[in-house]
Amino acid sequence: MTNLIEREPNDPKRAEINPLLKLALELGPLAIFFFANSRFGIFTATAVFMVAITIALAASWALTRKLAIMPLITGIVVLVFGGLTIYLHNDLFIKLKPTIVNCLFGTILLGGLYFGKSLLGYVFDSVFKLTDEGWRLLTFRWGVFFFVLAIINEIVWRNFSTDFWVSFKLFGFMPITLAFTLFQMPLITKHSIPEEEDRGS
Repeated sequence: MTNLIEREPNDPKRAEINPLLKLALELGPLAIFFFANSRFGIFTATAVFMVAITIALAASWALTRKLAIMPLITGIVVLVFGGLTIYLHNDLFIKLKPTIVNCLFGTILLGGLYFGKSLLGYVFDSVFKLTDEGWRLLTFRWGVFFFVLAIINEIVWRNFSTDFWVSFKLFGFMPITLAFTLFQMPLITKHSIPEEEDRGS
């Protein structure tokens, strides 16, 4: 198990998931959703997706005794809108889920900036250290990007088939998000705080 979980030397109770396992927990439910839809249709796939994302959250909690806020919110919205999809037998609700989640994240980030808070720093502070200006710029970019994702989702589900929308969730949104993340590296590098300076502060 030690190759899957890494513990910080100063905090024996706190665990960090191996990056590959973390990626599997985050992308696994989406991949299962895609394959279930291709075999059994959107309603069965939605039910399977709800179970898969619940298992992923439970596994993350069991391994680390904590849940990241973004996967937690996403999981809650999936359960709520997935439940509506199945109960009302209307796939509109599961299609709206990405729009609502991304608008929620975008509103939280940009709203925080309006009140002088770079909330992204609270999420990723353990990953890297940035200046206040760096966090402000990165938070603004991600806030806008979430709204862009919401718009893209609306365009796709309103103009294409359900199967295409499901495929785009896995093979469209993920590459777009990865590309956007990589484009932030120059900003992160420019505004990074040297480790020595961070320790001194």
